[in-house]
Amino acid sequence: MATIARILLGLFLTLAGISHLTFARDAFQAQVPTWLPMDADFVVVASGVVEIVLGLSLLFLKRYRVWVGLVVALFFIAIFPGNISQFVTGTDSLGLDTDLARGIRLLFQPLLVILALWCTGAWKAFREWRATRSR
Repeated sequence: MATIARILLGLFLTLAGISHLTFARDAFQAQVPTWLPMDADFVVVASGVVEIVLGLSLLFLKRYRVWVGLVVALFFIAIFPGNISQFVTGTDSLGLDTDLARGIRLLFQPLLVILALWCTGAWKAFREWRATRSR
């Protein structure tokens, strides 16, 4: 089950990254917080490239699966302030055109973090590492 979840997450991230660079570029620019001191287009392109790299890493870097899971989880945490900003400012983008839709998205972000850690074995590796440190 974890392998299927990892593959689906890898495909999801790869497609999301491609959409950042192509057909949904403008929509993603609308989600970049105005308080971020960077050009919105640069943020969208850079995050798109990162998503493609992370997605492909989930699909093909089995040897580094645990590390990739940690990085993917950290990436989901890093983009969370942008999702909060979209909710707070009420910015419509990517079909998220109500407070309810934007709020539901916020609830799913922590689940993506947990999914990344679980499907790559990073959660298990951390628990095992912690158990050996407490001995």
